[in-house]
Amino acid sequence: MEHILVSSCLVGRPVRYDGAAKPVAAGLFERWRAEGRLVPFCPEVSGGLPVPRPPAEIVGGDGAAVLGGTARVVTGTGADVTAEFLRGARLALAAARRAGARVALLKEGSPSCGGARIHDGTFTGTSVAGSGVTAALLRREGVHVFGEDDLEAVETLLAELETVS
Repeated sequence: MEHILVSSCLVGRPVRYDGAAKPVAAGLFERWRAEGRLVPFCPEVSGGLPVPRPPAEIVGGDGAAVLGGTARVVTGTGADVTAEFLRGARLALAAARRAGARVALLKEGSPSCGGARIHDGTFTGTSVAGSGVTAALLRREGVHVFGEDDLEAVETLLAELETVS
């Protein structure tokens, strides 16, 4: 059975920057939970950030640029939290490897977990195409990354992976 690394906020844990959760209420998700496939993980909390915490955005690029050292993650007041985001991304990858998870279901828009879109670093609510730090690292290391609205695509990939395995 294939496991799925999943953003903790999607399973209902209040770990977002504002202390909230963003639980997914969908049949497929609940089936995966019941099957014991989900491996909840919050890279920001694991990286050392508190809940609640100031919102953070990537400035100067996206998660791949942070991994490459050409962008950083900062709060709205300018505090640099890049080290915490990098630590959390490495710990997320380690958790995925321990669980044998080749699939991650992450929270879109997050500077850690956004797989297709993140905020633009201006703290104006503007989204741009790009990946968060954790999503970029997982992808670079061969983990398939999906957002919370891509459950059908996850289901299709799980079936393919389990057929091949």
